[in-house]
Order: sequence, then structure tokens, then C-alpha cells
Amino acid sequence: MSRRNSYTRRKRRGSVLPVLLGICLVAGGAYWLITNLWLNQLHEDPDWVGMKQPIFVEGQLMDEEASGAGDQLKLPLTVLQEAVDPGIRYEADTGDIIIASPERVLHMKEGSTQAELNHKNYPLTVAPEAEGNEVYIPLKPLKEVYGIAVQEDSSTGAVLLMRGGETIQYATIDAKSSKADPTVPMYKRDEERSPIIADLQNGIRVRVWRTGTEQSFVQTDNGYAGYVDNDHVSLTEKKTVDEPKSTPTAAEKKWKTKPVNLVWEAVYNRQPDVGSIGRMQGVNVVSPTWFHITDGEGSVSSKADKTYVNWAHRSGMEVWGLMDNSFDPEITKKALATYETRTHIIKQMLEYAQTYHLDGINIDFENVQTVDGPNVTQFVREIKAMARIHGLMLSVDVTPKSNSEMWSAFLDRRALGAYADYIVVMAYDEHWAASPEAGSVASLPWTEASMRRILEEDEVPSKKLIMAVPLYTRIWTEEKDENGEVKVSSKAVGMDTVQELIKEKKLKPKLDKESGQNYVEYQEEDATKKIWIEDQVSLQARVDLIAELKLGGVAAWNRSFANASAWETLQKAGYTK
Repeated sequence: MSRRNSYTRRKRRGSVLPVLLGICLVAGGAYWLITNLWLNQLHEDPDWVGMKQPIFVEGQLMDEEASGAGDQLKLPLTVLQEAVDPGIRYEADTGDIIIASPERVLHMKEGSTQAELNHKNYPLTVAPEAEGNEVYIPLKPLKEVYGIAVQEDSSTGAVLLMRGGETIQYATIDAKSSKADPTVPMYKRDEERSPIIADLQNGIRVRVWRTGTEQSFVQTDNGYAGYVDNDHVSLTEKKTVDEPKSTPTAAEKKWKTKPVNLVWEAVYNRQPDVGSIGRMQGVNVVSPTWFHITDGEGSVSSKADKTYVNWAHRSGMEVWGLMDNSFDPEITKKALATYETRTHIIKQMLEYAQTYHLDGINIDFENVQTVDGPNVTQFVREIKAMARIHGLMLSVDVTPKSNSEMWSAFLDRRALGAYADYIVVMAYDEHWAASPEAGSVASLPWTEASMRRILEEDEVPSKKLIMAVPLYTRIWTEEKDENGEVKVSSKAVGMDTVQELIKEKKLKPKLDKESGQNYVEYQEEDATKKIWIEDQVSLQARVDLIAELKLGGVAAWNRSFANASAWETLQKAGYTK
């Protein structure tokens, strides 16, 4: 072999090494790309690793952590308000914590194991506490009121919070592999190239929180939550978290199958003479204006009359005593500001109900500052459970929705509708006593719009909604002053008074299509008189609307304005549920 040939061969062998190295590098890079990007083999810890006791709701990590464990477990108020009930109340000035459902009202004190459930002693094994800006509430009372359940994991500290009545789909992981130790990747996100946050063992049980077309969002007992391909998820059983037991009371059952036909009895300086009232055909509830909150301490005055109650019961009518706030914003602000004053009001009303054999309570709070609206809602939440326990129906009067701060904006109709047995919409005073222009007390289009807004915007169930109609009419006077400006005034009169006036002046009412009511006007000296009449025509139109909207019934303000034709017409109102 020549020296040249030997050199040539060595040179060729040497040139092969870089090529092989290049091939290896390319192959290695391709392998890394395939395994880490294409096959999603990049592993990453979940965001909550390092937290002591992370809380999860439907697999989602909450902002705050739990405290304690087992019987000592406490959950943060902000998490409970977000995930369970936004109405859980903490009054920082007094340390009061109030948890209210339609069946139970629980009162706790920060730092104390002394508590009350439905106004009775309810000792706690661990006290609520405040740490920094957070309040922590023991698990036991939360189970009592809401029926919540938790899954705790000692290795990760994870706390899975599940709500009473919530139905959970379970599944097992199926690796579909013959490997000795097969696993299935759990991805952080439901997208390509998502990192893996856990390798799930074959056969492990998971909760399925959401199911997509290709992947399901699942969670293990130890808190790991992510996306798994659907072909590895084998659905098993569904389980519903137990709710606190609740059965309808006798009072509630009574009104499930028939509409309410209520009339208010306006009681001012003296009690009505029941002997002169006569028969009110179709009326099944009377609501006398007997009770008034009179000061900031929550004192409630009473004008209740046993004679009236006995007459109503003999006549086949229930009595739902009306309680108002004296229409005083300052009294309302103070009286509803604390648990102590609210409870004082509630206990007095329960005593009055027992003394006078009331069947229900009708709440009429008006002229309230918007900032105090949440206290009105809280009061209703707290009185509902106690009224229910005592067999009392609870109704709340609300105005139609408007921009008026003191008469409308303070009312959270959605929240009130969730607690009260009935929401009574006072669908009148479209044009009120001091209105700058003459007009109908409650035109039909305005009335319908008022009811539909609450049904649609606040989602109050139609069976809980009662339309309150006016039995009074305003006689409007328009006259010019010395400067030629038209001045408007009015007075409210009953149905008989209007009919007598029409007869006396030989007027001929005409149907005003815009208002849906009969209308008359006439001249008296230098003034123009205008009347949008409440009569059988207008009441029948409202009865028809109540049927169309499938409402829970009708209410009327007030008895003294009515005549026999009103009862004949209104008895047809209400949707048989």
C-alpha cells in the first residue's frame, strides 16, 4: 500500500466524524422537539405548589388559603362570599358574623365560641378569628347552614370545597396500556404544547369538573387539577353533596296552589269599623298598617287590634301585618346598622305576631338612602328564617325600578326575591301627588314595563311576584298663575267619588289608548280638571296582565278607596301555580 493511499483513507475516516456528530446533534434536537413540544413532555409544577393550604372550588384555585385542619379547619370569609354566599355578613365594628339562609340564621362573634342558631344557643368547638384583613370561619356552622363538604389532603395541604346540593361527576383514569406502571399526563392548559403538571396513575379516581370535545378538566384528591385526554377518562358515578334538610311549612304549602289576593288596610289614628266593611269578594289576605320602627334602637310601635284579626279570620282571610320604617331615612340608617338592633326589631315583630295571631308580615321600607340598601337586604335575610320557623309568610313591598335614590335605587330586588315568600311591586304613582305634570297614576304600558323589568332584569320568579294596583284616582287641576305659567295640583279620591263626579257633571269617559284607561276632563272656573280613571276597565286590564305574566297574585292600595266592582274584578287575578 502506498503512503498516499494510506493518507487518503485516514483523511476520509477523519472526515466522517464531524458528519456523524452533526447527524447526532440533528437527531438529538429532533428528539427533544418531538418529546418536549410535540409530545408535550415538559413538566412543570402547578402554580399553588409552596402554598400551605390552597383552596379549590370546581378545580379552580382561590386567592386565600385555609387555616387549621380536621375539626379545627376554618375557611376565609372572602372565599366563602365568592364561592358559596355573597350575603355572608361581617360587621367589623362589633365583630359580628351573620350567616343567613331562608331556613337558618346563625350569629357568631369574632374570637368567641358562643354562637346562636335561630336565636338559640349554638356552642362552637373553635372560634371565628380575624387575621390581618381576613376573617376565618369554622367549618361546622358552614355545614349546618349550607351543607358544604371538604376534601383535605395531608400531603399537599389542598382543601377541595364542595357546596351543598352540588352534583359531582367522578371518573377513573384508564391508561389503555400494557406497561407495568402506566401513567397518563395531566396538562396545565387545554392547548397544544401545554406543560404536564402530573402523571396520573392508571385507575386513580378523579372529579370531572368540565368536559370538552377532546379533553376533560379533572382534579385528584390531592388538589392537582388539569386537562386529560377524554379517551383516558372513564366516567363512573355521580354524587350529590347533601344539603341541609328543608321541608315546606304549612304556611308555605297553603300558598303553593292559589294566588294571593291582598288588600292593604290603611290604619292612621283609629281602627276601622269592621262591621261596616262588608264582604270583599275574592280577598284572601288583609294587611293593616299597624307596625312602625320608631327610633334608631329598633323600637317597634303597634296599633294592632285583636278585633280586626278575629273578624278577618272569621271571614276566611289571613292577616299579614305591615311593618314600615316610618319612612324616615335616619331612623332606618341606625336601626338596621347592626345585628343587635335588627334582632331587636325581629323579636318584637315575632312577639306581636304571637300576641295577635298574625299569619304573616309585610315589610314596607321606603325613603331609604342607597348606601343603606344592603342593610335592608340583610334585615330581610335575617327575619325570613325566623318568620318561617314561626309559620309566618314574609312579603316585601318594592317600588318599580327607577333612578330615584330614596325610593327605588336602594332596593336589591334580586336578593330580596331570593328570600321573601313574595315581592309586592307597588305599581302605582307613575304620576304622584306632587308630580310636575298631570298623568295616570299607573298607565297600563308603564305597569307592564315595571313588572317585566323585575322579572327579566332581577330574575324574580313570576310565582313570587305580586302586582299591587291602585284603587284611587287623582283628580288633577291645571290653572295659570298671574305670570301665565300652568300650575299643577292633585288630590286622591276613591272609586265611588269619581263615579259620583262623572254622574254629577254628566261627563262621558272615553278610552285613552295610550294609558289603557278611561279618561275625562272638564273646565271648572279657570281651571282644567283631568282624570285618568281607575275602574273596572283599568282593573280588568291589570288582571289580564297578571294572568299573562303568570304572577303570584294581586294586591290593592287601599281598601277604603274601593267599591264592590273592584272586588268583583280583582277576584279573577292570579295564576294558579
